Amino acid sequence: MTLDMYKEPKRMVEDISALGLRHVGYGIPTDLFGPFVTACVQVIRTLTDDDKAEDAFRWSLNLISRILTRVINEGSTI
Repeated sequence: MTLDMYKEPKRMVEDISALGLRHVGYGIPTDLFGPFVTACVQVIRTLTDDDKAEDAFRWSLNLISRILTRVINEGSTI
C-alpha cells in the first residue's frame, strides 16, 4: 500500500477512504494509528539500512494514517 501511494496516488486515496469508512463500522479509535505507524517504521528500520527507503515508508504510512483519521472523523459524524 505504501509503494502504491507513489505509483497511483489518486486510486490509493479512494481505496484508503473506503478502508476508513469500514474502520468507522469497526469502531477503531484513531489514537491507535500513531503507535501503529511507529511500530511499522521500527520494524522496517530493522530490515534495511537505507535511510531514504525508511523515510519514504514513514512518509507514505503517515499520509495513509492521516487520510484514515480524516475519513473516520468525518464518517463517524454522518
